[in-house]
Amino acid sequence: MPLWFSAPRSSPSSSWRRPFHTASARLLRAVSCCLSGSVLLLLFGFGYRQVEGLWRHPQAVLVLGGATERERFAAEFARHHPDLPIWVSSGSNPEYAEWVFTSAGIDNDRIHLDYQAVDTVTNFTTLADYFKTQGIESLYVITSDYHMTRARVIGEIVLGSRGIQFQPIEVPSEQSPEPLNKVVRDAARAILWVATGNTGADLARLLNARP
Repeated sequence: MPLWFSAPRSSPSSSWRRPFHTASARLLRAVSCCLSGSVLLLLFGFGYRQVEGLWRHPQAVLVLGGATERERFAAEFARHHPDLPIWVSSGSNPEYAEWVFTSAGIDNDRIHLDYQAVDTVTNFTTLADYFKTQGIESLYVITSDYHMTRARVIGEIVLGSRGIQFQPIEVPSEQSPEPLNKVVRDAARAILWVATGNTGADLARLLNARP
């Protein structure tokens, strides 16, 4: 090799970028691990709180929208719990939802259709303060079995911050459970809401829109 030839040197800007990117990646991994660990702790602790909550009789039913079978299940559930009001958060259109419940013999004055929520986090955040003002301290939460892990974690954070307990009621399905990354993402959003009142819904929509 000629003496005048030398290997290209990295520019000063690239040399300082590498440690920065490495540190950023490590920080993101650490945050992700912390959130994942917090989610697991919530899930393990939920069993105790669920048993504890059995002593506090639920005063209402919250149905998470997203699948029509949840409303059909809730209508049958309501028949066996005739004293409880039912809130459906961003479920089917009003005409269909009312038909499902009235066909099951549920009085209209028991049914509350709420369409503020845009996702699972806001299913809880849009109603948590209202439930608290109504003196509701315990709920049944109805959603699909594959969706329940995420709903439980969000509910523990959001409803728990308002002193509201809940008992999960799963609607059977043939779908696989949701991936843990969805649970971790929405747990972080729920914590953000408790701390700031912001659900991060816009950010979630942006991330979901990315290819």
